[in-house]
Amino acid sequence: MDIVIPLFDRFEPLDAIGPYEILAHVPGATVRFVATEPGRVADALGALTVEVGTHYAEVEQCDVLLVPGGRGTRSLVDDRDFVAWVGRIHEGTRFTTSVCTGSLLLGAAGLLKGLTATTHWAATAELEAFGAQYTPERVVRHGRIITSAGVSSGIDMALSLTALLTDDATAQAVQLYTEYDPMPPFDSGSVAKCTPEIVAQARTLG
Repeated sequence: MDIVIPLFDRFEPLDAIGPYEILAHVPGATVRFVATEPGRVADALGALTVEVGTHYAEVEQCDVLLVPGGRGTRSLVDDRDFVAWVGRIHEGTRFTTSVCTGSLLLGAAGLLKGLTATTHWAATAELEAFGAQYTPERVVRHGRIITSAGVSSGIDMALSLTALLTDDATAQAVQLYTEYDPMPPFDSGSVAKCTPEIVAQARTLG
């Protein structure tokens, strides 16, 4: 089973690494990173670089495509070659997925027209500009297409995907192995739960 995660300049690190940690434990699966420009790829936060030797165009098919988000998605939606590649790869996948603003790249490829989909809460208008209908759900599935909300939701999506690729017991075992049992110190993980002041402060972080 071939799982491909494209990286690009200013990708959001947890969008890619969180699902990678989960999906790397799927029996028989190989997770590969590819890049828009092979070499050192810098994350959106500025302190992490990942060495990636494979250009995305070298991949002609895969079982799962997982597109992370990050600040770099805003320019990448205008990259016709990359967007066309996403569309071509989707034709042969078992599942095409996104985390956070990675959904904008699925949208740019025309995969979300007429569908409900999710993304980071601050990118809802951008998502809907591609013909999708935003929903604040953490993970949204329409057949082979799965979108997930901001950053940390990629872990939830990857566990759901693990169950689809294997079975519930395997997904639960991976969840236990990674000890994913969140107990956050604050109940402020969605816009609906926060004051306008917290929302305004959060907007300065992206």
